[in-house]
Amino acid sequence: MSEVIKNSPMMEQWFDCKKEGKDALLLFRLGDFYEAFHEDAHLISKELSITLTKRQGVPMCGIPFHASDAYIDRLITKGYKVAIAEQMGDPKESKGLVHREIVKIVSPGTLIDSALLLDKTNNFFASICQIGKTFGLAFLDLTTGECRVTDLEEKKHLLDELFRLKPKELLISKKLQKDHASLFSELAEEFSFLINVQEDSYFDYQFSHDLLLSHFQIFSLDSFGLKDKPACVQACGGLIFYLQDERHLTLSHIQKIETENLSSYLSIDHTCIKNLEILESLSGHKHTLLELLDKTKTPMGGRLIRNWLRHPLLSVEEIQKRQKAIAELMSHSSSTLKTHLEQVRDLERITMKIVSGYATPKDLGSLRSSLETLPSIQKETSSFSSPLLHEIFLGLKDLSLAQELLQKSLVDQPPFRLSDERIFKSGYNQELDELSHISENSKTWMANYQNQLRESAQIKTLKVGFTRAFGYYIEVSKGQAGKIPDFFQRRQTLVNAERFVTEELKNFEHTILTAEEKIRALENHLFQNLKETLATYANDLHSSAKAIASIDTLLSLATVATQHSYSCPVVDSTDLLYIEKGRHPIIESFGNMGQFIPNDTDLNSSDKRLFLITGPNMAGKSTYIRQVALITIMAQIGSFVPAASAHIGIVDKIFSRIGASDDLSRGQSTFMVEMTETAHILHNATERSLVILDEIGRGTSTYDGIAIAWAVAEFLLTKKTKTLFATHYWELTELEKKFPGALNYNVAVQENPEGIVFLRKIVKGGTDKSYGIHVARLAGLPQMVLQKATEILHSLEKRKSRPKKETCIEEELPLFYYQKSQQISEPWEEIKKEIQSLDVEKTTPIMALQKLFELQQKISNAL
Repeated sequence: MSEVIKNSPMMEQWFDCKKEGKDALLLFRLGDFYEAFHEDAHLISKELSITLTKRQGVPMCGIPFHASDAYIDRLITKGYKVAIAEQMGDPKESKGLVHREIVKIVSPGTLIDSALLLDKTNNFFASICQIGKTFGLAFLDLTTGECRVTDLEEKKHLLDELFRLKPKELLISKKLQKDHASLFSELAEEFSFLINVQEDSYFDYQFSHDLLLSHFQIFSLDSFGLKDKPACVQACGGLIFYLQDERHLTLSHIQKIETENLSSYLSIDHTCIKNLEILESLSGHKHTLLELLDKTKTPMGGRLIRNWLRHPLLSVEEIQKRQKAIAELMSHSSSTLKTHLEQVRDLERITMKIVSGYATPKDLGSLRSSLETLPSIQKETSSFSSPLLHEIFLGLKDLSLAQELLQKSLVDQPPFRLSDERIFKSGYNQELDELSHISENSKTWMANYQNQLRESAQIKTLKVGFTRAFGYYIEVSKGQAGKIPDFFQRRQTLVNAERFVTEELKNFEHTILTAEEKIRALENHLFQNLKETLATYANDLHSSAKAIASIDTLLSLATVATQHSYSCPVVDSTDLLYIEKGRHPIIESFGNMGQFIPNDTDLNSSDKRLFLITGPNMAGKSTYIRQVALITIMAQIGSFVPAASAHIGIVDKIFSRIGASDDLSRGQSTFMVEMTETAHILHNATERSLVILDEIGRGTSTYDGIAIAWAVAEFLLTKKTKTLFATHYWELTELEKKFPGALNYNVAVQENPEGIVFLRKIVKGGTDKSYGIHVARLAGLPQMVLQKATEILHSLEKRKSRPKKETCIEEELPLFYYQKSQQISEPWEEIKKEIQSLDVEKTTPIMALQKLFELQQKISNAL
């Protein structure tokens, strides 16, 4: 019978913590190190490239406590969760093994104080529940205390919102994971996140309801707008319980729930956000609308302007309030205000740390410097008269008492850790001053005592020293040891010296060491009291932080408007979308401004519903339609716009279908992706929407493509949706003759013997040329290929130029089908006759094309 190896008490403790930590790597505090054991040690050793050792056959590795943050960040970056088990008592006072337990589990969504946190980006942890067809979405940023919920009726809307928020972690039920596996797969293709899956019962409504009432100390959730929103209640309750129970987090700084109604915002789906490069670029460069508009000086302002871009407004009143505030800031000398804002640190995250107990002395130093500049910001904003700036001014609270407390208590340069250096000023606490005096004068006392002993013993080489191992000592060489007085007590013998101690030195040692221990204990006590006092100002700190964020964001938009000569658009409830001399904001700012050509736009929902824009590649069709969408978005966040003037009737949704990409992981070709996105647009666009389309139907045969593009345009015209339709299918220019509201425009091109010159100007009228060969020449295709292409083009153009009366539908067939049809014998002669009998002049293009496709299918079957 094999011998059972019994674990030591410490390892039993480790196993208990490991069970609680579940799927996290466990860092177990042992003195000045965090140790990992067994499989965790193997994995951490490999991932962090640190030495793996063994003790009593158990694999282990360790990281120093004082440098643990950097190591933990590296593990989080690699996608791991890390459980931290701390010593819960003082080893000096504990009898036997000191107790340890997990105090927190660190993961991407629960970072509090980490180099991985980006100042101007929220760090969301989201939770999703579903009741019937309604999704409840709760998302929480632990670093700022934001907790929001929203309900969504469609999976597509949920997907769009998750793309906008890009949470670092998700909490879902097993059923949701099973029912919507494709949704999470699609999310994972765009950004990285961790999924935490719990039993369905974890999101019980009654439990979640009661938990939220208890946490927020309220009698009804109606005050948060959660009446008749059970999916939101379950998502939010489940998330808070999970973070408290599973992650061991203190959530006292989460003080309210904000209910978001997405119907209050301009809807921009994630495809459109990506295509327009609003938050991130498609090509990897940093040139985005966010980068252009974000001139904020504070982290809070940076996060707010990002949120404004994610959610442009539908309220004309709120947009106009922002416009008036920006106009007033543009007329105000803002250099001093910018300077004051630069002195403000991240008040939202510092307040969170204070309330939840994570604040360091350095954090309080940052708070002090922020509060010191707050009165100057209040003075600067007190004279503003626009309604929004006045509201913001009222949000700046009087925090002079907190400021005075910090100025009185903290040293000028507080250290990062409490144990690093002294943090309190002289005069703040009398007992601390007395203890500090003893400690700080120890070197003087030792020097005086050393001189005294040298004179009395007549030993000039005698010295008084200190080591951590042996404490204070008197050292003389062995040759002088015979001269020592009788009251010296031997402490240690070295190779060439003897060390002694006296009662007086022992008493001094006790006094000094006791003073140091008392200083550490007293400083810790005073620091905790200071944080508790500052926590009472949390509401005023939050209010001031939000006010500063709003000032910063509006000032940023004012700065950009001034730098780039933007104009204030008229925004109202009409159906107009008029832009005079509009410019693409990103290209104008980051490209060569001297070469940018402004263009006009005049759309509405009646007689100018659809612009059909033709012209060659590289001429600027795509730039033009994008700039109209970007100007609309800028107008609806309240910003001034890059145009001589603009009149923007509120747009409820913006859709885009631009570019082509396969989605082979889900078995979708380029054309399938294009058709799926187009279908979404057609089903959801309204009379108040703006649709920009680039090259619809290019992923299939010419005839299929033309037919689909025509039908899409016709459908949007019927819905009265404002549409910019860029295409190479010049055949679609016939729409202008057949449908009121369809207008032809083209990108002007200047032809000369050397080639073509793109004028970048959108002008009235269609074109019957695509200049594809000219563009191919610019791209560097071999001359032989260009020459052959030109010959084929001329041949096709000759066929096309035959008299109209000779034109029949058979000539519109691909050459392959036409030649084969000539060879078909009985019983296929009937098909051939049917083809020859059709005359394009006697039917509409849509009817002809439809008949053409039917006949093509018959011929294909015959062949």
